Amino acid sequence: MQPTATVLVYSDDSNTREQVRLATGRRPAPDVPLVEFVECATPAAVIKELDKGGIDVCVLDGEAVPMGGMGICRQIKDEIFNCPPVLVLIGRPQDAWLATWSRAEAAVTHPADPVEFAAALASLLRENKALSA
Repeated sequence: MQPTATVLVYSDDSNTREQVRLATGRRPAPDVPLVEFVECATPAAVIKELDKGGIDVCVLDGEAVPMGGMGICRQIKDEIFNCPPVLVLIGRPQDAWLATWSRAEAAVTHPADPVEFAAALASLLRENKALSA
């Protein structure tokens, strides 16, 4: 059986969640596992899924409503033991400093360039795999 990685995708916009799935494909790079998605449309659902465990990487929409991904990222970094790495979708390149404030490991602008997004996600999956080995 081939290993899989579980990626949590948070956005209140179903189109944004779909764009993340499409940019990722079945796997973002040949050297990382196949990806399964857990989609969340509310901050409470994100916390619930992270409390269950088994999430390898989080992709959080920085422009989500009522709570943006950067606020959720900062919260989960404080509250979730062994919080998985986070990739934040930011509205403008100038918002990269906010992603740093949120303690996200990576940030890409939205709408995401599929190549840039897949490379960032694959990098986080590799790092997470190396840390858990």
